Amino acid sequence: MKIDPLSKTFIYVMLGIGSILMLLPFIWMISTSLKSGHEVMIMPPIWIPETLHFDNYAKAFDKAPFATYFMNSVIVMVLSTLGEVITTILAAYAFSRLNFWGKDVLFAILVGTMMVPGEVLLVPNFVLLSNLGWIDHYQAIIVPWTASIFSIFLLRQFFLKIPKELNYAARVDGCNNFRFLWSIMVPIAKPALITIILLKAIGSWNAFLWPLVVTNSKEMRTLPVGLTSFTTEAGTVYELLMAASTMIIFPMIILFIFLQKHIIKGIAGAGIKG
Repeated sequence: MKIDPLSKTFIYVMLGIGSILMLLPFIWMISTSLKSGHEVMIMPPIWIPETLHFDNYAKAFDKAPFATYFMNSVIVMVLSTLGEVITTILAAYAFSRLNFWGKDVLFAILVGTMMVPGEVLLVPNFVLLSNLGWIDHYQAIIVPWTASIFSIFLLRQFFLKIPKELNYAARVDGCNNFRFLWSIMVPIAKPALITIILLKAIGSWNAFLWPLVVTNSKEMRTLPVGLTSFTTEAGTVYELLMAASTMIIFPMIILFIFLQKHIIKGIAGAGIKG
């Protein structure tokens, strides 16, 4: 469908305004991270500080054991992402290629669980992990998040678009289901898998509520939870909080910039085939 120049201009203007509104919180975060304590509280607020206080980043890093928080975040992100990729590949293949009794009903039930708010499961999951003795251990932060219904749904939709003739040809050549999955299906589904990995990595890196609930000691805290170090009974040190937030968010922004085309390709390739 051809779009007239006036409509195209309107669309670009609206997209530009939307982009600016999305970027404003990040710009404000960076601006605040470079201010002095006095400039943070000035009303009306100022966007550009008189002096750029880059030392806020060093102060923020020394305020709490961020090296420990960083290592915990990396460990949790890597292991939970690896676990989710494995479970997603196996489940998506089962729901897209294997025939077993009740497959469609079971898949519908699993997809339906996405409508259940995560907060509803917070207490039952905590009680279960407490009974297992996992509280304040890596297992509590990692294991509950090694499976995702959304990721299974996304990869299943991608698998359904792969011609079944490939499966028949592989069977003729003596290829079993496991080998067909890892040698043919997984390489073809690379865009969808990269999308799943990236979304999971960002979500795990930014997770706050669950690590806060299941950890008690500073040695097990992750980076987002570590930001609470800048909030005390005397108030919040906003310039240091924003400096730490910038350091935490920056790696994920770089990762997204380099891999954003794979997200678009992966989601577009999955389609909405039911």
